[in-house]
Amino acid sequence: MNEYLLMFADAVFGFFALFVLVKVLGKTQISSLTPFDFISAIILGELVGNALFEKESGIPEIAFLVVVWGLLLYITEVVTQKFKGSRAVLEGRPSIVIHKGHLIYDVLKENRLDIDELQHLLRSKDVFSIEEVEYAVLEVDGTISVLKKPDYQTPTNSDLNVSPTPVKLGRTIVSDGEVLWDNLKEANLSKKWLEEELHKQNIAAVEDVFYAEWQENQQKLFTMLYHNKK
Repeated sequence: MNEYLLMFADAVFGFFALFVLVKVLGKTQISSLTPFDFISAIILGELVGNALFEKESGIPEIAFLVVVWGLLLYITEVVTQKFKGSRAVLEGRPSIVIHKGHLIYDVLKENRLDIDELQHLLRSKDVFSIEEVEYAVLEVDGTISVLKKPDYQTPTNSDLNVSPTPVKLGRTIVSDGEVLWDNLKEANLSKKWLEEELHKQNIAAVEDVFYAEWQENQQKLFTMLYHNKK
C-alpha cells in the first residue's frame, strides 16, 4: 500500500512540476515546436517517467531532473536571444520552397519534403493549386507560410476603397446546452434577452442548443442545435 501511495505522490508532483516548467518557459514552447523542442520534450518525459518507476527514486530526484532540464532549456532560450548566430543551429531557419512561382527542388530535397507533402501543407492554407503561389516558406516548426500571386490574392478594404468597420470577437453564450453566464454578462446581455432570441429562432429551451455565439458586429445570435451523423 505504501508503494502505491509513494507512486501517487511522485506522479502528482511530477505533473505539477512539468506544468510549472511549461508556464515558466512560455507558450512559444508549445505553439511553435522546433525539432530541438520536440526532442527536449521527449527526453524530459523519459527522465520523469523513469524516475516515477524507479523504486530508489522519489520526489527529490524528480524535482532535481525537472529543475536541471528546465535550466538547460532556459539557458538555451537566453543564448538564442542574445546570440543571433546560434538560432540557426538550435532552432533552424525557414526555407523558401517556392520562389517567384518556381519550385526549388534542392530545398525540397534538403528538407525531405515531397510534392504530396507540400500540397498537403498548401491545402492547410486554402491553396489548392501550386500555380497560385508566388512564395512559400517552410517554417522551422514544420508549417508553411504562403504569399499568393497578385491575381489570386483577396482584395482588401483599402484596395476597394471601402471604409473599414470595427472588428469585434464573437462571444460564446451557450456551450453544450449550458449558458456561459460570465460571457453573457460581459456582453451586457440578460437571461430574458437570451430566451427571447431563442424563441425567435423557434428553439424551446437552452438545453436544445449545442452552441450559440453572440456576433456583436452583426448584432445577432448564431445558434447550432444538436445533430447526429445520420
